This record gives sequence, C-alpha cells and structure tokens, in this order.
Amino acid sequence: MLAPIEHRIAVELGVRPTQVVAAIALLDEGATVPFIARYRKEATDGLDDTQLRNLEERLTYLRDLEERRAAILASIDEQGKLTPELKAEIDDAETKQRLEDLYLPYKQKRRTKAQIAREAGIEPLALALLDNPELTPDEEAVKYLNADAGFADGKAVLDGARQILMEKFAEDAELLGQLRAYLNEHGQVRSTVVAGKETEGAKFRDWFDFAEPIAAMPSHRALALLRGRNEGVLGVTLVLDSELDEEGIKPGPNPCEQRIAARFGIKHQNRPADKWLQDTVRWTWKIKVFTHLELDLMNELRERAEEEAIRIFGKNLKDLLLAAPAGQHVTMGIDPGIRTGCKIAVVDATGKLLDHATIYPHEPRCDWDGSMSTIARLAAKHGVTLVAIGNGTASRETDKLVQDVMKRYPEARLTKIVVSEAGASVYSASELAAKEFPDLDVSIRGAVSIARRLQDPLAELVKIEPKSIGVGQYQHDVSQTKLARSLDAVVEDCVNAVGVDVNTASVPLLTRISGLNAGLAANIVGYRDAHGAFRSRDDLKKVPRLGDKTFEQAAGFLRVPNGDNPLDASSVHPEAYPVVEKIIVDLKKPIKELLGDSRALKSISAARYTDERFGLPTVQDILKELEKPGRDPRPEFKTATFADGVEEVKDLRPGMILEGVVTNVAAFGAFVDIGVHQDGLVHVSALSDRFVKDPHEVVKAGQVVKVKVLEVDLQRQRIALTMRMSDEPKKHDAGAQRGAPLSRQQTRHNAPAPANNAMASAFAKLKR
Repeated sequence: MLAPIEHRIAVELGVRPTQVVAAIALLDEGATVPFIARYRKEATDGLDDTQLRNLEERLTYLRDLEERRAAILASIDEQGKLTPELKAEIDDAETKQRLEDLYLPYKQKRRTKAQIAREAGIEPLALALLDNPELTPDEEAVKYLNADAGFADGKAVLDGARQILMEKFAEDAELLGQLRAYLNEHGQVRSTVVAGKETEGAKFRDWFDFAEPIAAMPSHRALALLRGRNEGVLGVTLVLDSELDEEGIKPGPNPCEQRIAARFGIKHQNRPADKWLQDTVRWTWKIKVFTHLELDLMNELRERAEEEAIRIFGKNLKDLLLAAPAGQHVTMGIDPGIRTGCKIAVVDATGKLLDHATIYPHEPRCDWDGSMSTIARLAAKHGVTLVAIGNGTASRETDKLVQDVMKRYPEARLTKIVVSEAGASVYSASELAAKEFPDLDVSIRGAVSIARRLQDPLAELVKIEPKSIGVGQYQHDVSQTKLARSLDAVVEDCVNAVGVDVNTASVPLLTRISGLNAGLAANIVGYRDAHGAFRSRDDLKKVPRLGDKTFEQAAGFLRVPNGDNPLDASSVHPEAYPVVEKIIVDLKKPIKELLGDSRALKSISAARYTDERFGLPTVQDILKELEKPGRDPRPEFKTATFADGVEEVKDLRPGMILEGVVTNVAAFGAFVDIGVHQDGLVHVSALSDRFVKDPHEVVKAGQVVKVKVLEVDLQRQRIALTMRMSDEPKKHDAGAQRGAPLSRQQTRHNAPAPANNAMASAFAKLKR
C-alpha cells in the first residue's frame, strides 16, 4: 500500500510531512501561496513560495491519481474481476501510466477482432498453441471452423487465434512496463524531411536527417522537431538504437520482440507452432505494443519539453517583472516609427498622462530639427527627467534623435533609456487601455505604456497577458492552459513580493493581490474614486464584498503610504500589530521614531516577543520590516549604454566588445539586445568560464551584460556573442555560415533552435 499523499509529497520535496500537512490544510481553507509563504511561516516551518507552488501542483496530480484509482477499482469490481492480487497491484501503482497499464485488459472498448474470435470459440486454440508448440497450427485450426461467425477456413481461424494472443501479450502490465523502460532507454527520436518540402521547410534544415536519444533530448530541440512535424515539413518517429543502420551494418534481432517472447516462454526450436508464435510476437510488437508505446513516450517527451519551456518562460517573466524600477519621475515615452512617425507621451510621476504628440524625424519627412524642438518643448513644459524609447523599428535612429536633443539642450538634464516594448501593442488595443484612454489613438497608448514600464515595470506589465510579453521559448507550441496557469502564478508571486500602494494601484495590479479577484479589485478602485484615498488598512473593510477572510489574505500586501498608521505602509500584517505595540512600549519610542532605527531594533531579542500565535520567524520578519519599512526587493536601477556608430548588424565586427541587455533566456543560452535591431545569442557554453547547466545560473532577463562579438552572419541576420572575454572570434569574413546561432525572433516564432556548430564549442551539445 502506498504511503499517504502528504508523505509522498514530503519525500519528493525533501521536507517533513508535518510541513506538508499544514500547507495542505491552509490551501484547502482558501489561503493563497503568497499569504502562506509570507504570513504562515510557523505553520509550514518556512516553506517558501517555490516549494508551495510545487506542493500545490503535486497535490493536484496525486489527488487526481487517487480519484482515477478509485474509479478503476470500481469499474473492475463491477465486472466481477477484481481479485485481491489485482487490487494490491492497483493500490501500489504510483503513476497514472501504471494505473492505465493495469486497467488496460478491463477497460471497456469497442468490439475487437480478438473479442470476435473469442465469441467464436477460438480462444482454446490460441492458448493450446501457446502452451504446446508441438501442435501443428494448420491441423488444429480445422477443429475450430465456424462459418457462421466468419471463420470458414483454417487461415481465418489462425488469424483469430493470433488476434487473441496479440491482445493478451499487449495488455500484460508487467511486460508493458519493461518495454516502456527499455524503449525510453534505447529509443532514438529520428527526423527526416518530407519529400518535396526541402525548400518550403528550409528553416528546419538542421533536422532533415537527425537522430537523438529520447531520454537525453532537451526541451527546445523536442519542441523544434514537433513543430516541424506539425507544419508538415518533418517526419518524426521513434526507433530503437539497434535499428539505426550505421555504416551498412544490418540490425540484429529486435530486443523488444525478444522480451515479449521471453515473457511468454516462446522459443524457436523448430517445433510446428514455433514460427507461427514468433510471427505473432513480431506482429504484437509492430502493430500493438510499439504503436502504443511510441505514442506514450512521444507524449511524455512533449510534456517534459513543455514543462521545461514553461519553467523557463516563468523564470524569465519573473526576472522581467522584478526588474529595477526607475521610480517616480516625470517620464517621456517614445514609440518609434518611420512613415507613421514617432508617438510621444508624457506621464507624471504616478503614470498619469500629461501630454502627447507625434513627430516625423525619419523618412519620408525627415523633420529632424522640428522633432528635436518638440521633444525639448515637452520636456521643459512638464519637467521631464527620463526618456523611455521603445526598442522596435527605428529605435536606434530615435535614440540618436534624443541624444542630439540632450546635446543641444543640456540644461534639460534628460536621461534616455531604451526599453523593451514587447506587449505594448497588445495593451494599446486592449479593453483596459480603451477604458483608460477612450479618446486616445492606439499608437499613443503604446507610448504611454513604454513610459510607465520604465517607471515601474511590474505595475505596467501586469496589464498585459503574460504570454504576450515575449520572453518565452516555443511558447506557442506548449499547452496554453498550463502556460497560462503557470505564468499567472508567477505574476501573483511577483506582485505580492513587492506589494502595492492601494491608493494608486490599477485594477489589473490589485487583481493579482492575494485573496483578491477582478471584481474586488474594481470595487476597491470604485470606492477609492468615490470616497478619496484610503487613510488606513481598516478602511478596506468598507469596500463592498471585501470580507474578513479576504482582508486577512490581502491586507499585508496592500500598503497605505502617508496614512493614519505608519505600519499600514509596511509589510507587517495588521494581525501582528500587537507585537509592534509591545516593542514600542519596551523601547519607549513612538512608532514614527522607531521605524528605521536599526540601533534600537537590533538591541532587542526577537524571542522576547514570541507567543503561541507569533513564532520566531514572524517576529524576525517584523523587526526587519521596522528596520527598513516598505523595502523593495527589486534591484537598483541600471541601464545599458549602446555603442555609438553600431546601429545595424552590418556595423558589427568580430572582436567588438559591447554592452547589452538580456532580453530572453532559453535552455541553450541567452539572447542579448546590443542595439542593432537583432538580438545576438550567447550560447550556454559561452556564458562563463565554468560549466553552466542552466543559463539562469548566470544571467536573467533585463540584466545588463558585457559581450564580445564572435561571428556575424549577414545573410541570416544572426549574431554569435560570448561573455568570456578571452574567447577569440573566427578568423574569416562574415557571411552565410550555415550553423550560426538562430536569432531570438526566429527561435520564438518560426524556426527551431540551432543544431549545427558554427562555433566549435558553442553548439557541441546541440548536435547528435
């Protein structure tokens, strides 16, 4: 009998069962992961949000498993076929796959050829030939003729007997488990080009003749092959390594067929039924078992690849959401464009739109001086200090325009930053943007978003569907339901880790707060608009439909700066205010003087203020928060400086050392924006002098890095970079090197990850 769910999860997570039991109880009561991780550390003994997310996922899987187990037991019992031995096997099944293997012989299915043969009375013949190969099949078959049932001759009878044995062999749970394990260990995923698709599918040419062990295939490669198959360019199959004909060597006996034969005592000893039985084994493998296992294993490969791709997307999204905010500055956002002009929006320190305009510095109008004057005028009028420039088309040209403004008008003291505009167009056309700016052109809304995401990336990016932010790997090839669920969890964790100002937060931002939903978030904003700013957290209880349970879950993450109680601007939960009151009494200092007084706070013992409700972890968190109230977990704001004169791929030269921003991190490396409208790839092998298994160990989305140019492929618009300054670039002219690394745009939207090796070390792991 399997251990209880709680114990199984505890073993998997490497924690104690008591921690899991406590976490499950809280989750079942409706507590959110951020709330449990932050305010119920005593109950779970410090499980963090990552552990809790994993626990929640495994809990769902195992509860589904138990429901399926109960349904299978009930189904077999209703058929009157549930033996104590079978029940024990089902009770011990640890995975859904094992359960389904055991259930296969009892599963209700359409009438099969084997069932028809059994109904015609042929099963005794099949079992007799299996038990006694000395029998002659043709002679025995005539004893079972049944013309009325469709078995009018010996061949038809033997075909029916074969169908019975094939079904028997193919539904043996132990055998299926062994064959699945062997195929997983020795299976090779092989891809070939579909005849006539060579030109149309050129982007998949690295996979036109490719094979790799299924167990070792990384996620990006698996998703690339599956995309090629879905687009009708590649044929993708699973073969045994022994079946690969290398250097003219003829494959030997099929090891899986040998295992089927051994399981049922079938041997070739020149007895009358031996060949018939061997042929039955062969047909069982080819027609029944292999087809079934290939589907299973390819589905498992896809699921593993999707899980890894979703994990990478989630990590990149987290890094992007928790990127350093520039802070509350009057900011100008510029959405670059050529023929349609550059859209400008000026927002105040809180993100409120103050002004907007359109300039035409580029082709065909080329109004450079007029555009400079407009930027300078708006900057002076509104006291702009930061200029956010979107990184899309004409970004570098617009960056130069702002640089010229800064040179001509130094008194403006402007600072320019190029920011990612991924998802800005999605926000611009959204219902939310339409409600906020009903009379504003869609393109101007994009400029507003660009300005705001510099001020506070988290607050702005939560308005955009996570999938549209564009930091994923093959995001369109994975389960959209799983992706959405995972990314929503990431956004929730990020928003609650930072906390929000309840008097300025938008509905989308409030929606992500622990315990809240879109309706409650709208009610909070509606109450705020009707009654003015909240003066305390207690005022939240006046919001319609915001009850005690919701208040408990949300209050600690909702901040009220400059309110009646200074603690309301901190992450200290209202339920713990009595602890702070005890500290105030002991130190004889009012709360306003106590906040930020490190010397006074470090002079007291946290253990002194623990009781049966608030343990040491909570009190320690309270003291840290009092020491640095409202601290932001995000890093200090930094920007990258793009090199002057390097504005297009043709401007790059091997050996150049440049500064850039990591835009995306994949399993095989990191993409870096170096200001040439095309991201370069730093392969995982070129991220560090040490071995790097996961690129996230070294870099993260939004990070400013220094890179060296290794190779430039002008024809394919591919740039190979390294973060190891000792690496030497290739000594040849930039051209159409076949194996140059794929661009981020190609990898995300229309081509597989690289397999060939243009840089000898960089792509060694990506090629069979």
